[in-house]
Amino acid sequence: MFLRCGKFHLDLTHPRVMGIVNVTPDSFSDGGRHLSHAAAIAHAHKLIADGADLLDIGGESTRPGAAAVSEQEELERVLPVIEALRDSAVPVSIDTWKPAVMRAALAAGASMVNDINALQAPDALAAVADSDAAVCLMHKQGDPENMQRAPRYADVVAEVSAFLQARIEATRAAGIGSERIVIDPGFGFGKTLAHNLELLRGLSAFSALGVPLLAGVSRKSMLGAVTGREVDERLAASIAAALLAVQRGASIVRVHDVRETVDVLKIWSAVEE
Repeated sequence: MFLRCGKFHLDLTHPRVMGIVNVTPDSFSDGGRHLSHAAAIAHAHKLIADGADLLDIGGESTRPGAAAVSEQEELERVLPVIEALRDSAVPVSIDTWKPAVMRAALAAGASMVNDINALQAPDALAAVADSDAAVCLMHKQGDPENMQRAPRYADVVAEVSAFLQARIEATRAAGIGSERIVIDPGFGFGKTLAHNLELLRGLSAFSALGVPLLAGVSRKSMLGAVTGREVDERLAASIAAALLAVQRGASIVRVHDVRETVDVLKIWSAVEE
C-alpha cells in the first residue's frame, strides 16, 4: 500500500505522521506562532527533523467560527513557505479548498492537496487532475463559520462513509487514480462530541472504501471536552487519539506534536511486528 504524491511514493505499510504548519494568525492551537515566513519555514524544518513524513501547509484557519480569507492573502501566506520547502525530503501538502491556491501551490512545489471541501469547488477536480499530486478528501457538515451550530446525523459513520465514497468516485472519474487518493472523516468539522467519538470508535469501517485513511484529531476540542484540558495541555490526549486511530486503520495521522507521536508509533509498531 502506498500513496503517490508527485515524485514521492509514500509507503503506507506502517503509519505515517503529517506535521502541521499553520501560516495563520487565528488557528485554534498555534495561530500566530508561525505567521512570518521565516518562522513557518523554521518550524517545518524542525518537524522534519522530529520525524514528520509529510508537511501540511495552511494559510487559512478552518477552526469552528473562522471567517474566510481572500485568495490573494492565502497565496501570500503560503507560497513563499512552499517554495522554500520544495526540495525537502518529504512531500509538502497545501491545506486549501480554493482551486486557484491549489494550482499555484502545486506549481510552487507542493505534491499533495488537503481539501476540507473534498474537491467540490468548481475547477478543484481539474486542478488536481492536471497534476500528479495526491489529494485528501475530507468530510464536513456546513462551513467553518457555522459548522458547529447543531450538527445532526442519523448514523454518522454511515453518512460520512457514503459521502466519501461518492467523492472518491467523482475523483476517479476526473482521472485521479486511487493511488493518489486519501480520505479524512473530518473530526470536529460539523460533529458533536458524541459524533466524533462514534467516528473514532467506528473508524475501521472506512477501510471498505479501498483508499488510505487520514485522521486529524490533534489538540481538538473533542479532547478538551473529555479531559477538561486547555488546548496547550492536550499532548497526552492527542497521542492517545492518534494511536487509537492507527489501531483502527488510519494510515496517516495529522498532528502538531510530531516527535512525541513518532516515538509512540515506533513503540506500537515494534510490538505489533
